[in-house]
Amino acid sequence: MTNRNTQNQKQDGPSPKLLHKLINSTGVQIGIGICAALLLWACCRLAIPMKNTSTPAPSPTPTASEQKMPQAKITPVGFETTKLASNASPGNTPEGMAWIPGGTFSMGCLDPRGIPYGGDKPMTDARPIHSVTVGGFWIDTTEVTNEQFKNFVEATEYVTIAEIPPRPEDFPGAPPENLVAGSIVFTPPDRPVPLSNHLQWWAYVPGANWRHPLGPESTIEGKENFPVVHVAFEDAIAYAKWAGKRLPTEAEWEFASRGGITGNVYPWGNEFRPNGKWMANTWQGQFPMQNTAEDGFAGIAPVRQYPPNKYGLHDVSGNVWEWCADWYRPDTYQKQKNGESSTVNPTGPETSFDPQEPGVEKRIQRGGSFLCTDQYCSRYILGTRGKGEVSSGCNHIGFRCVQDMQ
Repeated sequence: MTNRNTQNQKQDGPSPKLLHKLINSTGVQIGIGICAALLLWACCRLAIPMKNTSTPAPSPTPTASEQKMPQAKITPVGFETTKLASNASPGNTPEGMAWIPGGTFSMGCLDPRGIPYGGDKPMTDARPIHSVTVGGFWIDTTEVTNEQFKNFVEATEYVTIAEIPPRPEDFPGAPPENLVAGSIVFTPPDRPVPLSNHLQWWAYVPGANWRHPLGPESTIEGKENFPVVHVAFEDAIAYAKWAGKRLPTEAEWEFASRGGITGNVYPWGNEFRPNGKWMANTWQGQFPMQNTAEDGFAGIAPVRQYPPNKYGLHDVSGNVWEWCADWYRPDTYQKQKNGESSTVNPTGPETSFDPQEPGVEKRIQRGGSFLCTDQYCSRYILGTRGKGEVSSGCNHIGFRCVQDMQ
């Protein structure tokens, strides 16, 4: 992929065909009425309203997620027993990484509807459950942090996509003054809204980027150990290359996140809150209006705030989404099951296709984020799949890296 830090070099292939709608709004922090609508990874690339600065409404009645629920016994039907390879850790462990021995496991997830905290989405693109083999590798124990990304930027003078003004050719007809660098920020409404319209809680904020996660007045000072966000796919690739690493494949990511357990629903087991304990940074309260922060955080949490899985990995469920190397297709698993593509160290399909947005190139994202809830998106469940348009970042998208055995 072409690096946009090479300002005079034209991108390979067509630029994303973004819809254009200029929205005038007065924001307290922004002080201007401009916005060229960009794509949100989970959205349909529609115009996104500017940030709403209204005061949140009073706390709503707790939903099913917050009420104490009996934990159903979950049997991993369709999952074959994970067979771990006998690959011993090859030498010294790189700083901040854990050794994953590799092996053969069942990849995917059952339909989570009907289990506590399972949500109402069938997750059909995560089936059929099928057997996959991966080799050994090292993986970061946490998401890449602000401090780590800052070190990379200072060493390379790298500029992220969110810090580069949108190009006129990507927004034909848009007034030049509206082509302002920025990114997409979660902006909770001050009242209950229909969950069928995601534009109610996202805003394109000029000046938002990894240094200013919520807009130009925000900062990462004192948040050095928070996951870096507002990174597009190629930003993550650039960091990984600089660090001598790479992004994980989808299969590697899932194998590592399961911690060697067969068919587990979550990184820690099959109960969302064992003994009433919060195990991940997700959403509590009425989405998207108010997060009651019962898990300790209303937004992104610093890394290592929740127990790791059996491989020592933190936040492979919740906190921020994580980029993977694979292109997204909803039929990837079916093709692998049918023998049409490799199931040994698979690297994903050769091209991207999302029937919801044909022609828009998307890569896999995994793990869910602090915004995940059974009311809207329960992709904190292992095996579920996310997707993101490659040039889009957001304030709940980050990444972690892997490193091959030398």
